[in-house]
This record gives sequence, C-alpha cells and structure tokens, in this order.
Amino acid sequence: MQRRHFLQFAAAATPLAGALPGLARAASTYPAADGWRTYDITTRIDVAERTAQGRVWVPLPARQLGAGASAHQHLVDARFDAPGAKRASIVNGTGGAQMLAVGWSDSGAPQQATLVTRVALRDRAADLGGTAPAPTASAAELRPWLRASSLKPTNGVVGETARKIVADAGARTDFEKARAIYDWIVANCHREAAVRGCGTGDAAYLLTSGNLGGKCADLNGLFVALARASGVPARDVYGVRVDDSAHGYKSMGKSGDISRAQHCRAEFYAQGYGWVPVDPADVRKVMLEEVKGGLPRDDARVRAANAMLFGAWEMNWMGYNSAEDVRLAGSAQAAPIGFLMYPNGETANGRLDSLDPATFRYSIQSARVA
Repeated sequence: MQRRHFLQFAAAATPLAGALPGLARAASTYPAADGWRTYDITTRIDVAERTAQGRVWVPLPARQLGAGASAHQHLVDARFDAPGAKRASIVNGTGGAQMLAVGWSDSGAPQQATLVTRVALRDRAADLGGTAPAPTASAAELRPWLRASSLKPTNGVVGETARKIVADAGARTDFEKARAIYDWIVANCHREAAVRGCGTGDAAYLLTSGNLGGKCADLNGLFVALARASGVPARDVYGVRVDDSAHGYKSMGKSGDISRAQHCRAEFYAQGYGWVPVDPADVRKVMLEEVKGGLPRDDARVRAANAMLFGAWEMNWMGYNSAEDVRLAGSAQAAPIGFLMYPNGETANGRLDSLDPATFRYSIQSARVA
C-alpha cells in the first residue's frame, strides 16, 4: 500500500465521511431463524497527543468468513466519520486486511474519528464426522498458510517441537497432526494473566522462554506455527468478542464495552474436512478464569470447552483478518506490525500504545440489533 491510496482533500478542516462500497444487502438478509445475530460495532478514536502528523489505522471486520452455506460472518455495512482530517479512507492492506486509515495535520484541532460497522454472525461447526462433502482448496490457495512469518517461523525450535509432537502421537494425516498439536498445547501451555493485551504471538520465544505461558495470540499463534511446521496449512483469525457466551462461560464472552476484548482464534485445513476451527487458548482461559482459583483439566466445564473448541466457534466474536507482518499505509515507521487486531496510531513522536485504550484514547462498543 502507498499513500496514494488515501482519499486526498485540499482543506484540512473539511469533514470527511464515507462508507465501504459493495455492501448492498440489508440485515434482514440474515434472519435469526437461520441462526444469524446482527451487531453494530462502534469504534471511537481521540488522539490526545496532537501533533502535525497524527495518524490512526482501525481494522475492519472481514467482509465474509466461510463460504456458501458454511458462511459464519458477513459485513453488512461500514461507515466512518473523521471531521477535520486531512485524509481518510478505507484501504486494503497486507494479506487482504481492510482498515480505516485517517491522517491529521492540524495540531491545534481535535483529532477524532468514528467507525461504525454492522456484522451478521452465526455459530460455526465443522463436520468432523465426514457426513457431508467438505469444501476443497487448491494448492495455490493453501500455500500462504504454510509459509513462515516473522512471528511464526517453521524451522529451529518450532520445527523440532512440531516433529516431536507429531512423532510422539504417531500422527500421520493432517487432521491427526492438528489434533496432536491442539492436545499438546492444552496439556503443556497455560494462560498467563500478566501478559499485556493478547500477547506478542512470538512462537519461537514462547518455546524458548521456559514458561510456555501467554494469551491467545501466543497460544493460538503457536498452534499455527507448529501446524505449518508439520506441513498442515493453518492461520490465525484476529478479531474481538462482541457478546456474552450463550454456553454460560463467563470467560469466553464480552458485551457492551469491548475495548479490551480482542481475541484471536485459529483454524487448520485438512483434506476431507476443509478449514477446521480451533481455539486451544480459550480452553486454558476457562481453566484460569472461569472461577476464582481456576479449574483442573478434568473438570466437566473444561472438558466440555476442550471438546467444543476443536471443530467449533461460538460466534459471539467477529473476525478482522488473518494478515501477518502488516504494513500500515502512510506510516512514518518502517517496521510492519505482526498482526492487525487493535486500533493503531502514531504521532510525530512515534507509535501509540495499541494495548492501552486509556492512554491511546479509543473505545469499542458492541450492541446487538437483531
């Protein structure tokens, strides 16, 4: 992406507003009778550190997750407002990620932006019994999800660990390898409450730290890295929780103010099954947070979560993208970010702290509308 992808305006004081084209279907297209739930997600940004180089980037929900009858997310509408901005538009980023990019040049004026998106969601479950024909993907479609990234190397300690897990389990097929890796993470890793945000997602560091503790970007990112190192196509899906869990898990839901409710999930591809959703990180979250003092692995609630989260996602969560090593359009910083799951911002003094909405001054609100 280059700066020319921004909409350019001559007057910095001109209010900028717009919508994402190509979203023509009304919310009624996604009826509750078919399992759909519709939400309005409102993100508000206020850059308190005003300089002549204020910029923000806000991830948009994916236009669609899943295909055909298996679709489980649709972006229904997306609108933004950025009064006083010099430039503002929705741009395409690395790996298909879409984001609202806004820039200001007047350090004496408010630097604020609002993005409102409407998403339709319904629960997702893979057919692990093989009773229905599975969607197929070509080698070209799967190739990106076998490559290493800066946070997910497939050699070194990651490759060594993957080979040991697969060998110890006697796993031969892609499905068996993914299952073995999932079980290994649940058994050997843990959720570390002190980790900021969702973690860094650095798979090699996690394995060499001697701790094996982290949050969703760490544990689910490790699943993806180990799967790729085993020859299994896999990817993270970065997103945010938008509602409470209908399954009664306090730890796996958030409604209303979701400014700190970011959560990434993972999925792998296996012949005969298609893309299979998993979330070993949330199993460990249930163990740590569901009740004060935690729960053992043999607790009925943990066993139920463990069974559900290999092959299914409750869609009280929406996905943004699966992009890795993302470059932010117009950024003064040369280095890409590992993934795009939070609002990002920078001023003339450098990047803002995306993990602290209180100092960055952004908020995300979720409201169910249907």
